[in-house]
Amino acid sequence: MTATGQTTSTETPGDNWVANQPYLLLSITALCWAGNAVVGRLAAGHIPPVTLSFLRWLLAFLIVLPFAWKHLVQDWPAIRSKLGLMITLSIIGIGAFNTLQYWALEHTQALNTLLLQSAAPLLVALWSLVILGIRLTAAQGFGVLLSMCGVLTILLHGDFTTLSNIEFNKGDLIFMVALLIFALYSVLSLKRPAMHGLSFLAFTFGAGAACLIPLEIWELYARPVMKLDAPNLLTLLYVAVFPSTLAYLCFNRGVRLIGANRAAPFFHVVPVFGSVMAMVFLGERPQAFHFIGFALVLSGVFAASRKQAA
Repeated sequence: MTATGQTTSTETPGDNWVANQPYLLLSITALCWAGNAVVGRLAAGHIPPVTLSFLRWLLAFLIVLPFAWKHLVQDWPAIRSKLGLMITLSIIGIGAFNTLQYWALEHTQALNTLLLQSAAPLLVALWSLVILGIRLTAAQGFGVLLSMCGVLTILLHGDFTTLSNIEFNKGDLIFMVALLIFALYSVLSLKRPAMHGLSFLAFTFGAGAACLIPLEIWELYARPVMKLDAPNLLTLLYVAVFPSTLAYLCFNRGVRLIGANRAAPFFHVVPVFGSVMAMVFLGERPQAFHFIGFALVLSGVFAASRKQAA
């Protein structure tokens, strides 16, 4: 691990161009996650939160396993050497975070979670300081604050006075706990043993789903069972493929390449992509605040994630 929190790794072939482009990988992650809050909100009341999380990761595990199996066999000694850490990462980054996120969306609006998500880079910085002893640089701090202003500009339609009209509830508290947990996962993932990215996904997806089995059994007795209709099945397919398999593969690799602090500002790109999707698929008209917000977010992400001069 370098002094900046960046970890060198031979887990991905050096001639794989995409796998060595951290900004592209983290942008793909943000694109995949952009629709997750909306899908999770639409699923509320139709798919119980533990069921949604459990089936999401079980399906993602089954998708990844055929491609990861040979790497898992090769990497098993490395996994076993830090088995406690690997199980911890599975529980917090896979099982706990997503279950809490879906639970929160039963009690709050997607807008609230997007607003709260703007604090994620600061939570990552806190865990980086506590666990790795790495402080935000002045440029990173400025970039995080600048991109946060851009997020708020987009979500509040340029009118910051509307903040006083937003009501926060227990769902927002649950989501803040979820963010704190995922920030911890982002930093702790830098301490994982060197292994292929698919090995890491397969193990954490499988172990994360397994840790949810007791909660899933309880939920099957405590709440109505999910209906096997087309909307629910499409929801499960979406969350298993895009915000799970593809996004986590890209996110883990991006953090591995540039460190958690430089990767965290890409959380702020999520609402940017969400706004663009609304324009493309929902016919929303672009407004001046969109362009101002986009410019602030992208400028902030650039300032916070670029490599500092030696």
